[in-house]
Amino acid sequence: MASISLLQVSVAILGFLILHYLLFKKLYGRFRLNWPVLRMLPALLRALHRIYDYSVKILEISNLTFPFEGPQFAGMDMLVTVDPANIHHIMTSNFTNYIKGPAFQDVFDVFGDGIITTDLELWKTLRKSYQAILHRQEFQRFSMSTMTRKLKDGLVPLLDHFAEKGTTVDLQDVFGRFTFDTILILATGSDPRSLSVEMPEDEFAKALDDVGEGILYRHVKPRFLWKLQNWVGLGEEKKMTKANAIFDRVCAKYISGKREEMKRSQGVIDKSNVESEDILTSFIKLDTTKYKLLNTSDDKFLRDNILTFILAGRDTTASALSWFFWLLSENPKVVAKIRQEVINTDLSRTGNSQENLDKLVYLHGALCEALRLYPPVCFGRKSPIKSDVLPSGHKVDANSNIVICLYALGRMRAVWGEDALQFKPERWITENGGMKHEPSFKFLSFNAGPRTCLGKHIALNQMKIVAVEILQNYDIKVVEGQKIEPVLGIILSMKHGLRITVTKRCLA
Repeated sequence: MASISLLQVSVAILGFLILHYLLFKKLYGRFRLNWPVLRMLPALLRALHRIYDYSVKILEISNLTFPFEGPQFAGMDMLVTVDPANIHHIMTSNFTNYIKGPAFQDVFDVFGDGIITTDLELWKTLRKSYQAILHRQEFQRFSMSTMTRKLKDGLVPLLDHFAEKGTTVDLQDVFGRFTFDTILILATGSDPRSLSVEMPEDEFAKALDDVGEGILYRHVKPRFLWKLQNWVGLGEEKKMTKANAIFDRVCAKYISGKREEMKRSQGVIDKSNVESEDILTSFIKLDTTKYKLLNTSDDKFLRDNILTFILAGRDTTASALSWFFWLLSENPKVVAKIRQEVINTDLSRTGNSQENLDKLVYLHGALCEALRLYPPVCFGRKSPIKSDVLPSGHKVDANSNIVICLYALGRMRAVWGEDALQFKPERWITENGGMKHEPSFKFLSFNAGPRTCLGKHIALNQMKIVAVEILQNYDIKVVEGQKIEPVLGIILSMKHGLRITVTKRCLA
């Protein structure tokens, strides 16, 4: 009887909410923001298909900070902010009080104890180990040679093929394959060769896409609901479980293969091996006396960290390049200026050294402008250890959720001026023609404070090398009539891809 009564009450409440919605919409022609019981969840779900632009409007009229109220007892309350003062406070000046927290780790559980999910001492130790690996001159050279080789042996032949055939191709898919192959080589030493004329589907890459979508839905569902779906195996959670199994199996193959390879080469001194030492090899060989919290003999530790590295390097750069080339298609004058800068720098003769890439000031500005408008990671999440008051005056309780919306941050007129929605590379250039620095709490695409992205320079170099190669040698034309919009996910990819035609330029 009790269960029947509960069902009747639930049906009555649902009926009331539906009736309330229909009447409200009929009378006022707009959707109510705050409802009884469910509070702001219906408005969020209704706007989910356009959540990015919706967040821009809400935050602009809310003085850059908006308290979202989810259903009571659902644990969905969060403070959404794009206020640079708040961001600086959270990410830098009061960094030790703001962690990812258990709720973040629960949502991102598929990545285990990698550097993006950990906090406090374990995170500090992991970051030190990554710094030691990524900042080695040998790894820097390995990174540059890997990108250049994949460009010449993979991307260029593929673009030549489509130029010769005259057929359309999804440029976002091409970039995804380029960055996937490159990051797999850097992470494991193995080349999946997904960047080829055959365009084969890779289950690991597909699993990364499914996880991105699933994690976003975990942010807009009550925890008990997605946990139940995960337990039963329904919807996005079923895809998440399947993706996790693929990660486990593929990473286990790479790890066991690497251990066997290292055993066979034990005692053999080969300088070329040091010059091409991948992340997995570096972690297995890590001196744990310096990093006592890291257990490099544990395959799960290795799995979590190579998976995190692949996620950080694959989707983010592919997303950035896709939006960059779409913006160029809308701004042909920018293309002309970049090409002239490349000619003036004479890269075809002098090569893609770091010194030469740093001379491409206008290209750098155009890339930063694309990252401002279309940040690859569209939101960040933090949780205070102790209650605090933000510079905006908002009080945050211990263990509450704070969301920083990077997409909206880059479009705030209060932050970037009245021309915030315009694509202007000149925004990043000083009066004397140098690169203009913007503080990270205003331009957050590479994170800020102690968590600033360790692979920032690798990512920028990769984008510059790809951009120079394509703009020098090809004309890219976006197919008319296609809908360009972002997909729902943790990475701001294009929902329908970027269909283009490519022709070779005459460089007489």
